[in-house]
Amino acid sequence: MMFWEHRTNPGRSRTLRILAAGFATLAVGCAVILFRHDVPGPIGSAIGNLIILSGYLLVLSGVASLDGRQHRATSVAVLLGMALIWALLGPRWQELVWAHVSSIPIAVVSAMTAWEMFRCKAMKGLHSRHIVVLVAGIHAVVYASRSLVLPWLVDAYGPGVQALASKITIYEGVLYSVVLPMTLLKLIRDETHGQLLQESQTDYLTRLGNRRWFFEQGERLVGDGYGNGPVAVLAFDLDQFKAINDRYGHQTGDQVLKAFAQIAREVVGADCILARIGGEEFAAVLCGSDAARAHALGETIAARFAEAVPARIDSIGIPATVSIGLARFDNGVSSLADALAIADQALYRAKALGGNRLEVAQVGPPPAVA
Repeated sequence: MMFWEHRTNPGRSRTLRILAAGFATLAVGCAVILFRHDVPGPIGSAIGNLIILSGYLLVLSGVASLDGRQHRATSVAVLLGMALIWALLGPRWQELVWAHVSSIPIAVVSAMTAWEMFRCKAMKGLHSRHIVVLVAGIHAVVYASRSLVLPWLVDAYGPGVQALASKITIYEGVLYSVVLPMTLLKLIRDETHGQLLQESQTDYLTRLGNRRWFFEQGERLVGDGYGNGPVAVLAFDLDQFKAINDRYGHQTGDQVLKAFAQIAREVVGADCILARIGGEEFAAVLCGSDAARAHALGETIAARFAEAVPARIDSIGIPATVSIGLARFDNGVSSLADALAIADQALYRAKALGGNRLEVAQVGPPPAVA
């Protein structure tokens, strides 16, 4: 499944190929183990163990590659170290190496796999990663126990414990080989789905949120802890943008849009809800302390935009400015759509007064005339 998945998921093709190779190698190793006693001496056990260990190392490399990390040197060192142990100790203590010593690198590699998934930044927001951490962690504990605890239990309670431990290992190994690949596959699919969803909510040119994202995230923010607190909505419209397109071309117009998006994002901060909601129209939602300084933030955006664009875009000297409408609410808003409509009224007034200015909307009933 992972091998076929890599053909439809180019973003994670390398990871999927490594994981597919890893689980396939584990399957081959298990098949070889069935016939290890047919080969004289420790050779059959050594080959089977090294093939299985290679599978675990490939799984580790696949999980690490989700965050762009590699474990090539570690893999080579582990395989060479285990091969050396088989060469030195295998001829004399074959069963000891097979039953206990060979479990140590498997436990270490499984623990490293759990750790790589735990710290994987690319998968931080996906709940499936916890299953990967748990399954790999349990696998590490089982094999560490085979090496460190099982010998003591066999001495204390007899060889029957060894047989019981072998059965437990087999059942847990089946769980590992089924649950882990299915969970990793789901994890990668969930990541791809999340990326597609994000792309559907992102403006392709400015990389800001689009209109749909603005209202979804804005309503959630306004209704989640800020419904009764200060809220401000800034509505932006680039002045004479059609004239810029007509005179300098659409490519230059696109540069102006991207320049405004970058300046606005720098001023309001990364956590503010800022989106492109139309051709040359943008909007931002500010809550709490940011809402209190929305007027200053809006004026800063206008000033920086007017200064930066003429010097930034091919030194043409484009007279790019922006009109801004501000609607501020001290006790929350009924809906984001209503708040934006009120900010738009102030924006229209700013455009009517010549543009390149910020106008504040009147919120609530007008003051009584004495």
